[in-house]
Amino acid sequence: MHTLAVILARAGSKGLPDKCVLPLCDRPVIAYTLAHAQASRLVDAIVLTTDSQRAAEIARASGVTVIDRPPELADDTAPVDAAVRHAGTCYEKQLGRAVDAVVILYGNVPVRAPDAIDRCVEHLARTGCDSIRTVAPVSKQHPDWLHRLDGDRMQQYRTNSIHRRQELEPLYYHDGAVIVVGRAALFAPGTASDPHAFFGSDRRAVVQGENDSVDIDSIADFYRAEALLHARQAAETGIPS
Repeated sequence: MHTLAVILARAGSKGLPDKCVLPLCDRPVIAYTLAHAQASRLVDAIVLTTDSQRAAEIARASGVTVIDRPPELADDTAPVDAAVRHAGTCYEKQLGRAVDAVVILYGNVPVRAPDAIDRCVEHLARTGCDSIRTVAPVSKQHPDWLHRLDGDRMQQYRTNSIHRRQELEPLYYHDGAVIVVGRAALFAPGTASDPHAFFGSDRRAVVQGENDSVDIDSIADFYRAEALLHARQAAETGIPS
């Protein structure tokens, strides 16, 4: 199975401008995703699709091929799958054949579990499903503890009397660490009304812990990522960082 990793990075960001190239623990944020992809045993090739000159420079210095993302695929309304298909098509033209699977990695995710990419690729290959996403458990913001407000009057989102976390139904959210999609699903005709159509019909998950990924969208996310990276370094070296 020939697997291509497509790393996504945009120059613009409303929440935290240029977040992919911000210095984080002495490295640009995107450098962590580049390293994660390069450490994978099951990724055969890596490309970065970006409109950021700085991100492109960092990728090329790491030996990663850069694909210039067209302006219409680089604004905050452009669908992720369109940018991935563009990058995949460019790579396939160079390769001279179609890939079998695409690993989608966001350049603003500097924290991932060391084996997350390979676990997802292996799961896709083993099950023959259309797509795999990493997920993490929902905790205090569980739907059974959410409310709507009618003025200041609280109305339960879902009627229940659960007061212990252990009694909550296990639910999960996509943590942004890894997406793996089979080529057939990625390139299947979709509809404008379903931006998730590229995940296919058989969608599976690989479960992670709540601290196995950080998707940086805000300055608070940035500092959380910094804290977790310092904690990992301390755990690996035995020396507080």
